[in-house]
Amino acid sequence: MDRPIAVLAMRPALRPLLFDAAAEARLAGLADVDPALVVTDFAAPEAAGALARAEVLITGWDCPVLDEAALARMPGLRAVLHSGGSVKHHLTDAAWDRGLLVSSAVADNAVPVAEYTLAMVISAGKRLPEMERAFRAGRDGRDWEHWSRDFGPVGNHRRVIGVVGLSRVGRRVVEMLRVLDATVLVHDPYVPDEAVRELGAVPAGLDELIAAADVVSLHAPSNAETRHQMDRRRLALMKDGATLINTARGALVDTAALADELRSGRLFAVADVTDPDPLPADSELFDLPNLILTPHVAGSIGGELRRLGDFVLAELLRLSTGRDLLGLVRPETLPSIA
Repeated sequence: MDRPIAVLAMRPALRPLLFDAAAEARLAGLADVDPALVVTDFAAPEAAGALARAEVLITGWDCPVLDEAALARMPGLRAVLHSGGSVKHHLTDAAWDRGLLVSSAVADNAVPVAEYTLAMVISAGKRLPEMERAFRAGRDGRDWEHWSRDFGPVGNHRRVIGVVGLSRVGRRVVEMLRVLDATVLVHDPYVPDEAVRELGAVPAGLDELIAAADVVSLHAPSNAETRHQMDRRRLALMKDGATLINTARGALVDTAALADELRSGRLFAVADVTDPDPLPADSELFDLPNLILTPHVAGSIGGELRRLGDFVLAELLRLSTGRDLLGLVRPETLPSIA
């Protein structure tokens, strides 16, 4: 596919964040692409001509759904290069039936999620959120003995960290946790125990992991089997004072059950994703002091989006020179990925 015709389909504001001027120049050198066109509706009359000629679709967040009607407008489409993680939001069975080559930047988007997770694991071990609030409220200048004594077990030395789901993010988190002197437990029903051990972690059953860990970090896909994976029973298994981190999907956690545990003061939590997402403005989660609540920012944001744009350009070069795509997505793997 020598210098293919490409069309961008995503949230318009995303394009300049993915591609700066130099990247736009590289894009123009790799593909025939309209520098002013970003499609948000495959049925829009102004996009009809470009879509009719399109061979490659470069997609991003808020890409319209690629259903039969959309695909009928793109008879020459051969590949979809996605600048985000999951492709489940915009690819339908019709797209897979067409036999399109599909690539995702999920591995590159995993980098900031894993970095966020590591930061939150360290913060949880040091009890930083609670100490910061107490210090600010009391203007208390007492020495470290006071903080160590009054906040229970503090620090990350010999902690037990549980990673649920050895996804690309989960795997990178396990690798990053090597900087800590901690025991890492991993649960993933799709991964052999030996593969877990090769990463320096310890395979464990889900309930076993939850009961043993000081921090439980979720990285499982969202599907019928994992919905409310952390339900009332499993949350009750967590140690007093343990922390739950969710950067995966909000549906993995029973929100009402988590709110009850947090309200009791028994647990701590970090949620970058929620169910529902976004939360209603009157959600009690906003007011719980033992919950760090962030607005879905663990993934690529700001300058980190350049990494995703660079990945798409590299994939476009591979595609045009007949090489295998590094981010190739196969439909049979969709149930086990985010």
